[in-house]
Order: sequence, then structure tokens, then C-alpha cells
Amino acid sequence: MVRVLVAGEALIDMYPAEEADRLADVERYARRAGGAPANVAVGLAALDERPWLWTRVGADPFGEHLRETLAAFDVPDRFVSVDPDRSTAHTIVGTDESGDPVFQFYQAETATMCPDPATVTDAALAEIEWLHVGGVWLADETARAALLDVIDRADCPISFDPNTRPDLWDSEAEIEPTVSAALEAVDVVKIGAGDLPWLAAEDPIRVAERVRGYGPHTVFVTRGAEEAIAASDGRAPWGPAEHRVTPPTVEAVDPTGAGDAFTAGAIAHLVAGDDLASALQYGATVGALATTEQGAMAAIPDRETVAQYLE
Repeated sequence: MVRVLVAGEALIDMYPAEEADRLADVERYARRAGGAPANVAVGLAALDERPWLWTRVGADPFGEHLRETLAAFDVPDRFVSVDPDRSTAHTIVGTDESGDPVFQFYQAETATMCPDPATVTDAALAEIEWLHVGGVWLADETARAALLDVIDRADCPISFDPNTRPDLWDSEAEIEPTVSAALEAVDVVKIGAGDLPWLAAEDPIRVAERVRGYGPHTVFVTRGAEEAIAASDGRAPWGPAEHRVTPPTVEAVDPTGAGDAFTAGAIAHLVAGDDLASALQYGATVGALATTEQGAMAAIPDRETVAQYLE
């Protein structure tokens, strides 16, 4: 039985396959399947919470690789559509001086940014218990309309990762009002470093309070290897709470997708009816383990692996 629908982009991440001081100097790249919502879907499948993924890819080698990768991770293809006329988006991934990932996006006018909301019927939405949506589709007018249509039709808890990437938007001035409107329509929000800069604060609990002011009852704030928090108010099914946790120490190789793995872990617990503290601890552990290999999906842990770290 499928309980979760994940909505958003599946694309190709291109990693440098050689050492170079700048991405401009790299001559060879290695391909990896990616896209934040696709990463979340794969993470959920690995944790035995097999979801549907609503996404769109091109009828090209990148799209074929994505569909094969999702199938290999046991993500159903019911809502994975193929665009015969457009290509699949890709992203060049590097790291900055602090080791955090940096991205160069190539997504304009691709199949990735042209989802069809009719793909997800009202009957399908009535079957699910949880909807998770990514924020990248909000940056494109066509994708935004499709995503908001499905959000409007869903009658279940909705979680949201804003994933605000200024490079994707035609105008940075559109980011705040567009993302703010989305915040008003969802229940649970996960934000990472750099997301929602207009709500930034020194204390992540204060950030969560500001996010909840838009409408969500629960907020997760992640800060890489540093402390993660979860805060909810009385409207949440798990009641009002504030929790802090430090992710386990691992030998990190690539931070790309760690936030998505966190999201998968947290959703897997919440949709099962577990408490917020357990969801936070589980998400932080899954997120840390996902950094131990290159590529957002390469090190996604299964339940047995996570359990070893929680013993």
C-alpha cells in the first residue's frame, strides 16, 4: 500500500570526475541521478515507505537513466511521465571553500519543468495519506501552476521543502511572495541553510516560529552536521513540542542530498504516527548516513543500517 506521494523534479547531477580548483577547469564529469524530490522518494523507498513520485523526464538518455534508477530503488513509475519533445534537466555540482555543495542549473524549457497536473487524478490523491512537495518547481511558471493545482486538490497532510535556489528564478523579487504563498498551504516545512533568508535568525527555534506564522504547524530546521531542531504548535497531531538533536558523527564524503535524506527519514516516522522527537532523531541519522558516498542517492541507508546507529 502506497501512503506517500512526492512531487517535484528528478534530474541529473554532474560531478567533477577529476580534481580542479574551479568547475570551469573540469574536463570530465560523472553522472548521478538526483533532484531533491527524487532523492526523498528514493530515501522513503529504502526505509520501506515505498512512495509514488510525480515527476517528468525527457525521452533521452538522461531520462532513461533516471527511470531505470528509480525502478532499481523500487519507486513506482505510476506518475513518472516521459516528454517526447523536451530534454531532461541536469545540474553541475561542486563544493565551495567550506565544503558545502554549489550548483549550476540547466533546466530552462526542459521536460523536468513541465509537469502535467492531470497526471495526478483526484482519485489518486484520495488514496494517499501524505503529500510531500519540493520548491524548485515554484521557480518556473508552468511547473508552479501544476504544483499548486495538486496542492490545492490534496486532502491530507502536506510537507514542503522550499529549496530556494536564486539561480533558478527569473527574478529574485519573486521568491519571497511565491514561497510565502506556498507556506500558507502546507502543514510541515523542512528548511536548510540558505532557505528563506527573509526569516533568518540566530536561533533555529526562532526561525521555526517565524515559519509557523505563515500557517504550517510543524517546522524542521537542519544545519548540516550541526544541531537540527523540530518545533510544532498545538495544531499538530503530535501536539506542541520543541526538540533539538545533533546528527551522529560519520565520515562524510558528499553533503549533496543529506537534507533530502533527513526529510525522508522524518516523513517515514510521521506518516507512521510516531512522535516528533523520534522523527527528528531518525531524520538526522538518515541525513548523516547519506553523506558517506558521492551522489545524493548512493549512500541512502535502509532501516537496518539506521537502526544500528540508533541502538
